[in-house]
Amino acid sequence: MRHEQAKSLLAYNDSPDIYFDRSINPYRGCEHGCIYCYARPTHSYLNLSPGLDFETKLVAKVNAAEVLRSELAAPGYRAAVVNLGSATDAYQPVERELRITRAVLEVLAETRHPAAIVTKASLIERDLDLLGPMAKEQLTAAFISVTTLDHDLSRTLEPRAASPARRLRTIETLARAGVPVCVNVAPIIPFVNEPEIERILEAASAAGARGAFYTVLRLPWEVAPLFREWLQAHFPQRAERVMNRVRDMREGRDYNADFATRMKGTGQWADLIRQRFDAACARLGLGRGRLELRNELFQPPRLGPQLDLF
Repeated sequence: MRHEQAKSLLAYNDSPDIYFDRSINPYRGCEHGCIYCYARPTHSYLNLSPGLDFETKLVAKVNAAEVLRSELAAPGYRAAVVNLGSATDAYQPVERELRITRAVLEVLAETRHPAAIVTKASLIERDLDLLGPMAKEQLTAAFISVTTLDHDLSRTLEPRAASPARRLRTIETLARAGVPVCVNVAPIIPFVNEPEIERILEAASAAGARGAFYTVLRLPWEVAPLFREWLQAHFPQRAERVMNRVRDMREGRDYNADFATRMKGTGQWADLIRQRFDAACARLGLGRGRLELRNELFQPPRLGPQLDLF
């Protein structure tokens, strides 16, 4: 674990296919070790490998809360939904010790800043004392990723993430505490977890999820060879068939980064997945639109006691 003094924390984007324009990632790299993680190539910028280094050589932004407080206090800052965990999981195991995400959330709660959290970790339950009151003011929502209900498949896909049963219990715990929860069925991998789409949605709905989202497998840069190696190791008899279907959804390539199609893919297989997903959500009463959070309650933070003079 490398400790980093971050110079900035809010990362802005202008991607037209995601609902937020700013995000916070307290950590670089992720212990969960999900083989499909599209964030793996970011470790190359640290001169580390997107493979094993991404899972074992982590960077913690130990001054995250302090930097965030300064950014939110900047003149002219305007609040909008910030996403926690858009690249690496903000509640990965090391957070139990370092509590950086907790400190960031305390700043967001204090300033009444809207935040959406994406995680596959049960550790989010620790912060219900903050999330519950924020949810009452329509300031937060949780997006819990459930990739499969098969424990054995989960252990190979996501070796150090919470089990599927534990994630469903987290959905139930958050929902009972009044925190709106959506389930992320992501990524959908043909012939691997794709047959489970309806069962995952049924289980999440029964646990208390209000809405559902999905993405199909994304294999940018170094993720593609890592995933192909994983397929050969765990599903050698169907590896070629899986990759053929992936390419069917990516115009003949392992990946197409076009904003209009990168999340859902194109072609007959992509259409079939969309139809199945939409039909299951309609049957279960799961919303397909984003949960609206409030921006107008934001109160800029004070940076020090000297401000009381004014």
